[in-house]
Amino acid sequence: QVQLVESGGGLVQAGGSLRLSCAASGSLFSINYMAWYRQAPGKPRELVALITSGGSTNYADSVKGRFTISRDNAKNTLYLQMNSLKPEDTAAYYCNADLGGSIRYGYWGQGTQVTVSS
Repeated sequence: QVQLVESGGGLVQAGGSLRLSCAASGSLFSINYMAWYRQAPGKPRELVALITSGGSTNYADSVKGRFTISRDNAKNTLYLQMNSLKPEDTAAYYCNADLGGSIRYGYWGQGTQVTVSS
């Protein structure tokens, strides 16, 4: 079992910055990747950024150049640094972990709200 707890959301003006954190605990020895997703009201959940166990990263086109995903393995913590925030970034942000080999398991955090005012 893996537990994921997000923090760092809040209200920020357009152009501002926030850093989200996701503290992971439990059986973390077979993580394939960790990711941030977001979901705005009335819209499907979408991938924002992903980082593999090898450190490779991938970003949604809408956040490239503004958001940075990183991790601190010693602290078992995933981060999302969000700069130059826009009102369209407003959403609930969720941490996700993908574990396992031939059988994969996905875990989600409870989410943290990010609201960007114009």
